[in-house]
Amino acid sequence: MDVPAFRDTALSVPERARDLLGRLTPAERVAMLHQHAPVVEHLGLGPFHTGCEALHGVAWLGLATVFPQPVGLAATWDPELVRRVGDVAATEVRAKRAADPSVSLNVWSPVVNTLRHPAWGRNEEGYSEDPHVTAHLATAYCRGLRGDHERVWKTAPTLKHFLAYNNETDRSSTSSNVTPVVLHEEELPAFREPVEAGVVAAVMPSYNQVNGTPAHLQAELFAELRSWTDQSVALVSDAAAPMFVVTLQRAAPDRASGNAALVRAGVDSFTDDDHDSALTIQRLEEALERGQLDMADVDRAVLRLLELRLRTGELDADDPYAGIGADALDLPEHRVLAREAATRSVVVLRNDAGVLPLGTPASVAVVGPLSESVLTDWYSGTLPYAVTAADGFRALGARVVVADGADIVALRAASGRYVAVSADGSTVVADAPDAGKATRLAVTDWGRGVLTVRSEASGRLLTGAAWPLRADATRVGGWEVQESFRRHVHPDGTWSLLHLGSGRWVRVQRDTGLLGADGHTLDDAERFVARVLESGAARVAEAAAQCDAVVVAVGNDPHLNGRETQDRPDLLLPDAAVEVWRAAVEANPRAVLAVVSSYPYVLGRGVADAPTVVWTSHGGQELGHGLADVLTGAAEPAGRLSQTWPAREEQAGDLFDYDTRRQQVTYRHLPAAEAGAPAFAFGHGLTYSTVSYEALTLSAGELAAPAPTRHHPPLTPSDLAGPGVVTASVTVRNTGDRPAEELVQVYSLGLPAPAATPVRLLLGYRRVRLEPGEEATVDVAFDIARLALWEASEGAGMLDGDLRVHPGTYTVAAGASSVDLPLRAGLTVVA
Repeated sequence: MDVPAFRDTALSVPERARDLLGRLTPAERVAMLHQHAPVVEHLGLGPFHTGCEALHGVAWLGLATVFPQPVGLAATWDPELVRRVGDVAATEVRAKRAADPSVSLNVWSPVVNTLRHPAWGRNEEGYSEDPHVTAHLATAYCRGLRGDHERVWKTAPTLKHFLAYNNETDRSSTSSNVTPVVLHEEELPAFREPVEAGVVAAVMPSYNQVNGTPAHLQAELFAELRSWTDQSVALVSDAAAPMFVVTLQRAAPDRASGNAALVRAGVDSFTDDDHDSALTIQRLEEALERGQLDMADVDRAVLRLLELRLRTGELDADDPYAGIGADALDLPEHRVLAREAATRSVVVLRNDAGVLPLGTPASVAVVGPLSESVLTDWYSGTLPYAVTAADGFRALGARVVVADGADIVALRAASGRYVAVSADGSTVVADAPDAGKATRLAVTDWGRGVLTVRSEASGRLLTGAAWPLRADATRVGGWEVQESFRRHVHPDGTWSLLHLGSGRWVRVQRDTGLLGADGHTLDDAERFVARVLESGAARVAEAAAQCDAVVVAVGNDPHLNGRETQDRPDLLLPDAAVEVWRAAVEANPRAVLAVVSSYPYVLGRGVADAPTVVWTSHGGQELGHGLADVLTGAAEPAGRLSQTWPAREEQAGDLFDYDTRRQQVTYRHLPAAEAGAPAFAFGHGLTYSTVSYEALTLSAGELAAPAPTRHHPPLTPSDLAGPGVVTASVTVRNTGDRPAEELVQVYSLGLPAPAATPVRLLLGYRRVRLEPGEEATVDVAFDIARLALWEASEGAGMLDGDLRVHPGTYTVAAGASSVDLPLRAGLTVVA
């Protein structure tokens, strides 16, 4: 029997997809456009849906290896490590599929939106404020997800979110207004390298509008993106975005018209109405009947989706990944990589007192709300195990004293009875005559009055996930968080608690005394007398005073005060965290401020003078090992910031203004004067040694300007000896007594006015390990086309123009960060 062409793996994927398309009926083709495509039995097509979340490991599918958040992975500045993380994520997606064939191999990651503003609620999902660093690391992650089989992709990566998406507030109605310069120099480059590298199967448009037009209707930009590769790139809508085009963005009069507009623009798959494809099919058929679509539009979309599916080997007789079984999760080698990633992502920000490395202290006080917690975000998998900061030091043999900094309170209701919790957490009732064990509640303040409350009796968090309230939640989580409360303090000092998940005030129910979140107004709320049984700050000070060293682990919970759908209310470290730090350092000067967070903070009053500061993102299951390894010096610090930490909140600019140049924000445009200096610069991170930058030479001092182009080359030139490629040779020497993991960075400091070049621009970087006393010359190659600036054609549209390198003498600088650049050399570009 002849093999149908669509099953013939000797043919190209486009040839097979065209044959398969021709065998589908018109109705079957239309049905393919919903996220949940139907079974087509006569062709052997099983059920299919787009979308499997694997941002830093597999999410939403149960147990999986959890790696550091992407902003933490980016702090490694190590594309090969990021590629290996992507490869493990792809292996575990395949393992999930082996257990459940409905698991999609279309992976919705990575996120390549640049981290323009640190108040963005989804900051942890991106890599860097620099579009080229973002693109470089995203390409590496996509390579890992794609796998290295010649024909079959391990998974099919999807870049998110196209385009200019960086605020959660009113994200589906606001317009991100970008100039042609911002579009071509800062937005499109983040997407281009991975698409051009051929490791991207799909792209997801963003919720927002771009220059007044919904991102899902940007036909011209979609065509531009697809022109970067000769492979097909599917466009999959974000969840409910087709509806928003009609309801919030008012770009179409009805749903049929809106769906037609999306398909005509180039969107191929509708993530709409959850699993119910009937409504999408009905609207598309209505659009066909009206003449707003024709079958050629449908066929183009279906063809791209079929190519995506065929790339993953869906209809192949041989499966190169058949050996990946359902048990290929949390393997020993995955744990080793998770620890390596967690360790290499730790950044030493300040070590003014020489406290670090700690060596092997006999005793360590690990204090603060993140001392015994490993927190996950919305796009994390289920932790197979968790190594906390305290666990990391226990593993090194130290005596560890923990104090989380939470005040222990008892809440007395107006009845005179105290709130008590049953041992299993099923009952929360104001019926205790005095403040006994069952009434002890640990209150953690995450800033802006947002609290979590843990019962010592049940060991669990108070939650409004059930009515009446219970105290049986193991973590803060969920799309609508049920474990957080906002404290309102009345003039007489009593508290009322607003349950944030429901927006209702906590009341004590009549007769039963049970607590329920059902008050509509503040007047309905119970007013509790909060009796402090133990001061969290006092317990921190006591723990710090009795130990050789102190690690103060503070930061954010990824589900509170900033996350998807919610931008951060401010950039400051919460007051409660500052007080934990003050209590610790005043009791023991050998204190380390360990910030564990999804984003940069402004270290304001009370903590700005902290002499010893390190940062890590939420580092996944191996967080504690990674942190302890770096702090003790068991591993040399390797992490470097991929995002600026502002010195003041206003330095970050306006969240809704996307013109970074006009605002003078991100490392590229911060003023060179001292007033523009950040707290911690892009690229910053210390070693435990001292590295001297000795000399900088360029392989060419003068080059002809390259021909105008449509895009910047990537950070690492594909041809290191090609025309226009310059090698910056940087001589560095370790003048200290410990090995140093140095990240040698090379920047352009631009041209003097009137050329509108960035104040500084990363040209390339390279890691080097230097033993004590060792000198090395590090070669960093870059293409001078990276200096190109967008010049629009006169009277033209957003895409009309090109990138040109201005003649003149550029200052090429080398050093340890975007502001620490001791070496300079001139590079002249002639016309």
